[in-house]
Amino acid sequence: MTVTGGVPTSAQALSAAADTAVRLLPRGDDEPPVTLPRDPAREAARRELSKRMYHENDPSWFQRALDAFWEWVGKLFDAASTATPGGTLGLIVVIAAAIAVLGALWWRLGTPRREPASVPALFDDRPRSAAEHRAAAEAHAAQGHWNQAVRERMRAIVRALEERALLDIRPGRTADEAAAEAGRALPAHTDRLHGAARAFDDVTYGGRTATEQTYRRIAELDRDLERAKPQLAGSGTLSTDTRRGAAG
Repeated sequence: MTVTGGVPTSAQALSAAADTAVRLLPRGDDEPPVTLPRDPAREAARRELSKRMYHENDPSWFQRALDAFWEWVGKLFDAASTATPGGTLGLIVVIAAAIAVLGALWWRLGTPRREPASVPALFDDRPRSAAEHRAAAEAHAAQGHWNQAVRERMRAIVRALEERALLDIRPGRTADEAAAEAGRALPAHTDRLHGAARAFDDVTYGGRTATEQTYRRIAELDRDLERAKPQLAGSGTLSTDTRRGAAG
């Protein structure tokens, strides 16, 4: 038997406790040693072992749980290395490959983001003109606040289309809805309109960070749309000036 942390093992303690219980029995000097049957001796040993002195150095419940956890991890690792070609080295290679794939996906797709339950409206409660949104966008761009600049420039695009009567003035419209509706009147710019709407959603609701290039791309789209001629259903191509007159 071995000794752990200065405390006898269970078998040794049981034997010692039984001997102690026997010695405690009264007997005369000339009488032979008294022995006890197995069951009473075992019960006496249990009472002896229940004393606090035998448990002063026992590990805490946390340490026992931690030891059990690491023992489970070790068994799991051993089982996995046995089932993997190449043993432990093969398992390490598989784990490293899995980590590399996850890292590549994280780098390529970015931080996962929760989609909003409902996409908020493009504009806030205070109506402003396209010129006001453009001025706000340029002010943010001058300070390097690209997220705010992208938001204001996209709002300027939509407000300008509403002012030209290419879009109906509709509270609660989202950027994606505006891009889809404007694309029907300006089909040559459909892809760029959807790209601007995605950039607006990314910085406004998706937690992404805009860049100067993103803003410059949307600002260029805004300028191109000012010169674009709308395509009206069943009416061919109509100039911007003529469309304005029809709106009036």
